[in-house]
Amino acid sequence: MKKLLPKIVSNSMRVAAVMVAIATGTASVAAQDNGSDGNVARPMKSIFTADVGTVAMQDTYLSPITYKGTNLRLGYQHMQALGHDPERWVRTLDVGMEYDNVHNIAGNNTMHGLYIDARWALMRRWRDVIVPGLQLMGGGAAMMHGGVIYNPRNSNNICSVKVHAGIGIAGCAAYPVKIGKLPVTLSYQMSAPVIGAFYSPDYDESYYEIYVGNHSGLVHVAWPGSRLEINNLVSADLRLGGTILRLGYRHHGMSSSINNLTTRHSSHALVIGLGGDFLSVGAKNPPARTVTAF
Repeated sequence: MKKLLPKIVSNSMRVAAVMVAIATGTASVAAQDNGSDGNVARPMKSIFTADVGTVAMQDTYLSPITYKGTNLRLGYQHMQALGHDPERWVRTLDVGMEYDNVHNIAGNNTMHGLYIDARWALMRRWRDVIVPGLQLMGGGAAMMHGGVIYNPRNSNNICSVKVHAGIGIAGCAAYPVKIGKLPVTLSYQMSAPVIGAFYSPDYDESYYEIYVGNHSGLVHVAWPGSRLEINNLVSADLRLGGTILRLGYRHHGMSSSINNLTTRHSSHALVIGLGGDFLSVGAKNPPARTVTAF
């Protein structure tokens, strides 16, 4: 098992790098597209974020004890109005890499968690809901989450691999305000899987047994009765000229129960990000109008 751990971590890092590269490339290509609906400019809102916070984690495959500690995350998000109907549809992409450094109550053992996550959502938009300027969005999302938790104190099962993929719901509420002359957009974003699949070994089944051929019963249906997850982000985007400064709070909660194994993960983090609205400057004709994500 100790020989497998470096490979698992290395593969996780490679997948994360590919996902970030794809996200950045997608943003670059999409930013050059001014849309097909009456020569509409659709700026790409792109923001890189860093999260610092706390986490409580329990994985009974490794230990029955709840571990608590520090949660760190680097992420990227882009949002853009959809080309064929920019007033009513918005697409978003979120990718991130997360690290947990957690300790038991006695303080004599430390576990480490390394994960990658990605969410792509397509949402219907409603403008001026209840009050002028308020936007509400809702729709579907495809998402994945994977990584590994490492417990150096165990002699046999020293790590627990986590893989999940599914589809679910996504939503957003955004409202523009001004602090003095400074434009600020307040927003709440959420996503949650509804149905999918996730990986879990059986109770006390070692990864060596899986390695030598015991592959049955490793993939399970993920639904709210077996795996429940929600992502929440409350933020304020301050527009400092052409730069967007994001300040916010993120909560991620997940719990699963299968094969007499329980996993719980709950993090609370402060978010700071930098980005901007990107638009192609090489269009042959000036756009008739501009439609932003929010």
